[in-house]
Amino acid sequence: MKLHFYLILFLYAGLLFSCKGDVAQNNPETPVSERDSVLLQETQKTEETILIRLKTAEDIVLEKELIYDKYTLEDTYPYKDTTRVFQWNKIKKQLAYIENFLQEKTVYAILQNYKNKNGEAPTVKKYIRNEYTRVSDTLGVERYQSAPLYSLGETDTPVLYGRDGWLVKLISSDTLTMVRVEGISFKGVWDVPKKYIKTIGDTIQFNLVVFVDVTNQNITLVEKVGEKWYIRSMNPATSGVHNPPYAQETPIGMFVIQENKLKMYYYKDGTTTVEGFAPYASRFTNGGYIHGVPTNNPNGSIIEYSATLGTIPRSHMCVRNASSHAKFIYERAQPLQSLVIVIN
Repeated sequence: MKLHFYLILFLYAGLLFSCKGDVAQNNPETPVSERDSVLLQETQKTEETILIRLKTAEDIVLEKELIYDKYTLEDTYPYKDTTRVFQWNKIKKQLAYIENFLQEKTVYAILQNYKNKNGEAPTVKKYIRNEYTRVSDTLGVERYQSAPLYSLGETDTPVLYGRDGWLVKLISSDTLTMVRVEGISFKGVWDVPKKYIKTIGDTIQFNLVVFVDVTNQNITLVEKVGEKWYIRSMNPATSGVHNPPYAQETPIGMFVIQENKLKMYYYKDGTTTVEGFAPYASRFTNGGYIHGVPTNNPNGSIIEYSATLGTIPRSHMCVRNASSHAKFIYERAQPLQSLVIVIN
């Protein structure tokens, strides 16, 4: 991002010098004051067409205009003997980041390998075996359900794993065997086998973003309309807990919502027996969904609310919230067009 910014400044400086030379050479009899006036106009045009100013959190206008108004939390609210908050400044920083990368015309894609459907990723050069007995890279991303990331031009062994649901920019054509991508959800430029890439086009705006705060155990949906972002909901949530060998934390980072399920059926731990379902499930990474309150009966009725929401992590990676709020997200945040950003 910084490299692009400085490159733009370099090009701007070069063009500005060129404009100044052209004005002087083409109009040698023009008075100095008039030449300066012409130069000023050319400079303004250059600034408008070439110089893209990167936004910061301070540039983001975020206003509260709720559409879903059940179980609404305040900006700051008590929890036991402490205080919890919505981290609006962190959220604004992420929204500024989104607006900045959307300024550049590009083709977007997603890394995908849900349940290893696109093939198990090869073992990376340096790996560890984590508490779940599964292979991970040195940054903690598991091999299972991930895409391999190769150093540029090297196809023997991957260096890292890319999480299912991570957003990237396409640098090369997606018709190639190895596709070159630049990370948006992560850093760096990498080569990735084509089968792990889902292209989503160059017209996506990502105007709907769900923020999950695993520290404060809350969730909010924000929506961009015009030049402003609006807070549409502020609710309690319950994220994933680190409890090997089955339950995992909800991973931090930016993900694309990939699919919706009216009912997401789940197994009893350690078996292939369906134990129950979670309603209005929006999958954003691996087996991680935003969903309503689980019903421990495959044929049971939807449960609207649970007293454990907004307390401590207890899910298997997913993000639980009130079932009507999960439905609100399910209906508004469309797959391949909406983001989930998990913060801590």
